[in-house]
Amino acid sequence: IISGTGYTGSGGFELYLPNEHAETVWSKIMEAGQPAGIKPIGLGARDTLRLEMGFCLYGNDIDETTSPIEAGLGWVTKFTKDFINKDEIQRQKENGVPQKLTGFVMQEKGIPRAGYLLYNEQDIEIGKVTSGSQSPCLSKGVGLGYIQNEYAQAGTAVYVGVRNRRIKAEVQKPPFYKG
Repeated sequence: IISGTGYTGSGGFELYLPNEHAETVWSKIMEAGQPAGIKPIGLGARDTLRLEMGFCLYGNDIDETTSPIEAGLGWVTKFTKDFINKDEIQRQKENGVPQKLTGFVMQEKGIPRAGYLLYNEQDIEIGKVTSGSQSPCLSKGVGLGYIQNEYAQAGTAVYVGVRNRRIKAEVQKPPFYKG
């Protein structure tokens, strides 16, 4: 099976095949791609690409405890069909949520990591990083995190708690890289 279901924004594909054919298919793809400079790239690169696009990763940015409204996925939530917790999610869509998944770009040297806390200028905790990495394209750290609504507007300064320091970042709507 060849599937165009990748989530990095790069237009790639995923291949599904029996294990006994994987090495042969891999070798043929690498051979065919040599003139174009093909290189094997791993999951770390894939994760960086999806983060630069602002795409959610299940288990990091969304899970069974987050709502699609908090995660900014209301656009894919269809209320014309019945689903678990529909009434509560409909209420959230109509009334808003106290926090939302928000992108940010580091303004100082530092790499945001999942689990780091986010603070406002008064050093009050306002959220938590769910995904973060160094962006090779921007040469800056970028991240996603759940932030209280009042701090989630583009251009707002937030601070990432790294060890005993607060490193300045700025809220920015993804995608971070538009190349």
